[in-house]
Amino acid sequence: MPVEFTEFDIEGPVLFVPNRHRDKRGVFAETFRYDDFCEVVGDIDLVQENHSISVPINTIRGLHFQTCPYAQGKLIRVTQGAILDVAVDIRPRSATFGQHIKIELSAENWYQLWIPEGFAHGFKTLKPDTHVMYKASNYYSPDHDRGIAWNDPDLGIDWQLYGQQAVVSEKDSRQPLLSDLDPEALGPMGRTPPNHDFTPLNLNRANVTVLSANPS
Repeated sequence: MPVEFTEFDIEGPVLFVPNRHRDKRGVFAETFRYDDFCEVVGDIDLVQENHSISVPINTIRGLHFQTCPYAQGKLIRVTQGAILDVAVDIRPRSATFGQHIKIELSAENWYQLWIPEGFAHGFKTLKPDTHVMYKASNYYSPDHDRGIAWNDPDLGIDWQLYGQQAVVSEKDSRQPLLSDLDPEALGPMGRTPPNHDFTPLNLNRANVTVLSANPS
């Protein structure tokens, strides 16, 4: 398998790390193989790819999700710059509902984060002119597009702003709190991944911000 992978304390998200091959010309890596991807996360089609460019540092996008039947899983990758990537568990019957993971993804570490259906996703840019690409398991549907306030105090997300001002869109600044959403209205979000013996990774070789759920 051309990538290594590991799971988190919250069931569902998976971190993929491509194996890179270096020589005097530079670097080569297989960044995505559909068969290996499905072996890890299940038989999931990735039908749309998006590319965002955030010019200012401390840009925050999120927290976004889509409701059923257009719920999306996302495979996140940074091709320039770096982000603090966040995924919040919003699966109504999940034991970790409302908890989150966060991890640094960058063009340097090559990490790719799989966020399945049933999670709200957002990120903060750590560098200017950051490019984020992600593959999605469902098409964008404006009628099913939803969000949660990025600064919802109940979520306890440390965005590491250190007193600096976040750059947020008007739409994201008006998103509701998670407590204002009816969990049952989210529908039967989340698929069960296949049973798999996950390969542990030595993540000390790159900058990992957090690799576990926040305390409940």
